[in-house]
Amino acid sequence: MSKQDRSTQDRNDNNGAPPALSRRSFLSKGAAAGVGAAALTGAAATEAKAEIKWDHTADVVIIGAGVAGLAAAITARDHSASVIAVDENYDIGGRGILSGGRLHLGGGNAMQQKHGIKDTPDQVYADWVRFDANAARYSDRDLVRVFADENLATYDFLVQNGVEFIDRMIGPEAASTIPRTFVTVEWHVPSELIAPGRNRNGSGLVRRLEASARKKGAQIFLRHKMTKIIREQDNSRRVIGITAMNGSNAVNIQAKKGIIIASGGHTGNVNFRRTFDPRLTEEYQQACEPWVHQGADGELAAMELGASLWATAAQTREAGAAITKTRHIGCRWGYSSLVYQPESPMFRLARATGLTVEDWQNLIFVNQNGKRFWNEVDGSYNFFAACMAWHGDKSKLNGGGPIWAVFDADGAAREKWNTKPPNVDPDGYFFSADTIAELAGKIKNPYQKHAALSTPILHDTLTGLRTNTNSEVMDIRGEVIQGLYCAGESQGGFAQHGLARCLTFGRVAARHAAGRTA
Repeated sequence: MSKQDRSTQDRNDNNGAPPALSRRSFLSKGAAAGVGAAALTGAAATEAKAEIKWDHTADVVIIGAGVAGLAAAITARDHSASVIAVDENYDIGGRGILSGGRLHLGGGNAMQQKHGIKDTPDQVYADWVRFDANAARYSDRDLVRVFADENLATYDFLVQNGVEFIDRMIGPEAASTIPRTFVTVEWHVPSELIAPGRNRNGSGLVRRLEASARKKGAQIFLRHKMTKIIREQDNSRRVIGITAMNGSNAVNIQAKKGIIIASGGHTGNVNFRRTFDPRLTEEYQQACEPWVHQGADGELAAMELGASLWATAAQTREAGAAITKTRHIGCRWGYSSLVYQPESPMFRLARATGLTVEDWQNLIFVNQNGKRFWNEVDGSYNFFAACMAWHGDKSKLNGGGPIWAVFDADGAAREKWNTKPPNVDPDGYFFSADTIAELAGKIKNPYQKHAALSTPILHDTLTGLRTNTNSEVMDIRGEVIQGLYCAGESQGGFAQHGLARCLTFGRVAARHAAGRTA
């Protein structure tokens, strides 16, 4: 069997039909006799929990098989813990597989040394707590210290698990004052790429980590959507397993040592994201859909157990990694660094590549009332505030979309656009007419809960669950929920864009969980 065939077979292991349920619509009842019965307390509640039928058991159970989840799976196995990772998608990788593969790690690692760049963990820390660094201003400095001290070990971890890098340093970027960014090599099997043709170098990161995790014995259950975190008894601060849906089947998975939430962020959950900014209503799109939906599943499941959010000020930003200008217009999803080409397995859902804008002077922006509201070439942060401003609709006081881009034939010629499918999606996202008046009459978008023609895109989740320096989740009283961990975009406290924080805290969480007494 070829390496490619074996990889494909491995990813199909334990798979069932994709779930048809809406997110968080299922709460496990019949699968666990007596679980959650309010009348049971003390010994009676503990006895009820003992009646749970566990379909699978592992030392460490990981929710999510993206960057943080895969790093956690490998680390737990390296510390002799058995591992089951569940993911609701049909393949691994999360948003990381669609990323540019940019890793922001320093501390004096081998790549920096090769290029003559001097760095230390102390310098990493100093950079990421600077008062004048917007990217780091609201971070928890205890967590920044952990990140800084783990940079070297995380770099070495990647090398030891087969990840390859392009031999070039980039930067300084974000809060860093020296170059710390480098890029992974794109995965070499075209059929295993989700967005081929656009240098999705993050594929080389997650595919290498997947191969290492499986080789070391981690089990990955795909098409398994976590619906509940199970605690030892009602109101206890100790978790013992999860319930996941595999198609229409409820599966209970026991975690003898710990559960790690690595399910991604919340930017796709309208109700949840409006916690931080009420203006972020349904018309704003989430980056990386339809491949992955950031539904806040991990955060909500933990909060149902009393978990707290942390460093929420980091999410309330009108620019940067939190929200971005669209780049590809005339399609449903126009995330700036992502195009779904016709050969992508996602194209049947994406429906169009979009028209890539090279020069914004070739078009104008109008709001839902058809009024121009911004100088298109002005790239200042105020653009997003203008997009989300109230435009006079008394029936919609919050939210400012949809936003439309309007251009003529001369503008299309200057951009060298072909305005026919599959470049555009005429089913609600692209309209054309001979006159402005005729165009205004044609524009109808029944999918207001999704992106309009040029509506801004929500990118990073920069806050999430509160954890201590071991990545243990903490409750609203500041106490640890025993056995529950969090890493990646579900974790709050360190507002860094990119993959490095996911890798680092995935390792930290798994190392501590694996060391717990069952």
